[in-house]
Amino acid sequence: MTLVHGSDAFAITPNPAPHRICVIGAGAFGGWTALALLRRGAQVTLVDAWGPGNARSSSGGETRVIRSIYGPDRVYTEMVKRSFELWAQLDAGNPDPLYVETGTLWMNRSDDSYVRAAAPILRDLGFPIEQIELAAAAKRYPQIDFRGVQSVWLEAKAGALSAARACIAVRNAVTKAGGTYRTARAELQPIANGRLGGVRLDDGSRVEADAYVFACGPWLGKLFPDVIGDRVHPTRQEVYYFGTPPGSQRYLPGQLPIWIDFGERIFYGIPDAHGRGFKIADDTRGEAFDPTDGDRTPTKEGIARARALIAERFPELAKAPMIEAQVCQYENSPDGNLIVDHHPGAANVILAGGGSGHGFKLSPAVGELVAEMLVAAKEPPPQFRLSRLKEEAKPTTQFERKRVS
Repeated sequence: MTLVHGSDAFAITPNPAPHRICVIGAGAFGGWTALALLRRGAQVTLVDAWGPGNARSSSGGETRVIRSIYGPDRVYTEMVKRSFELWAQLDAGNPDPLYVETGTLWMNRSDDSYVRAAAPILRDLGFPIEQIELAAAAKRYPQIDFRGVQSVWLEAKAGALSAARACIAVRNAVTKAGGTYRTARAELQPIANGRLGGVRLDDGSRVEADAYVFACGPWLGKLFPDVIGDRVHPTRQEVYYFGTPPGSQRYLPGQLPIWIDFGERIFYGIPDAHGRGFKIADDTRGEAFDPTDGDRTPTKEGIARARALIAERFPELAKAPMIEAQVCQYENSPDGNLIVDHHPGAANVILAGGGSGHGFKLSPAVGELVAEMLVAAKEPPPQFRLSRLKEEAKPTTQFERKRVS
């Protein structure tokens, strides 16, 4: 790959590689794509406007959930299985692991068909899953009030991933493997004769490659208004951390699993995995949000909803102090499925996005998929293709279930 700055050109020492590839976006999808390409012999430059896991990105923040229940959709569960393997490789020898196993407790206030449909797939792929009777659940987890819950399921192989820290770890793995990383804003050069001619960085330099991957999260629609546009729809999402009683072990991993409460709204929470507090988030899609300039001050209404859920489900924490709050965004596709496909007008461009609040856990498998699309002409699953979005898809109940991040 050659970097051209003004009239002076200099070549980076090349690696023996079949492709020169530029990946724009060093979040979860972009970082893992860059790493997967390097492992397949490509020469890679990774670019990000604010750096891996930055506070504006969909991959920033403290933690994300990794779990395997995806209703009857085997494709996603298989991707989770592969992602677990790759997360474990990244974590090998790490004194401060990126993954903390907690299990995930699914509390259904009414219909649990989504979980039931997933159970045979999980068992077939080696993921333990069990239904727990309400009385037994109350005895096992005395910190939870199960009133109003109709069924309880536990998937044991699930837990919390460090988010921003993982993005940095992947970027470091990219540079260690011989990739180039640059913090810079990328501007598309013209698409001509069915190919993108390069990207210009805000320092005036230009990156030219054989192929380009755009994994730009909530900015994907602005970069490609004709192909993506509002098919990636960023929404404002609030996350809160509440203090637990001093000396209490009841809200730590090992004592409390990640939990998902399916009611009129879907809430989820993560135990105090890193001393940051008891995390709770409303998974219901928020209002439209500008990820660059949007106000990230939590709202009184959002805090009140979180407190109401805590008072109902975790009564010991009803008056717990809120010790931190964050505003992030989901980058929703119309149907909640990922977008991983070739640009229809540029054969050397792949677009990867539409994480829809559930994509982070899948990022290692997404990276492998994109890499195989570039080096082995692999086709993406039909539900990831742009062609499915020709007609506007309406969010469904499954979409809401799918999105728990």
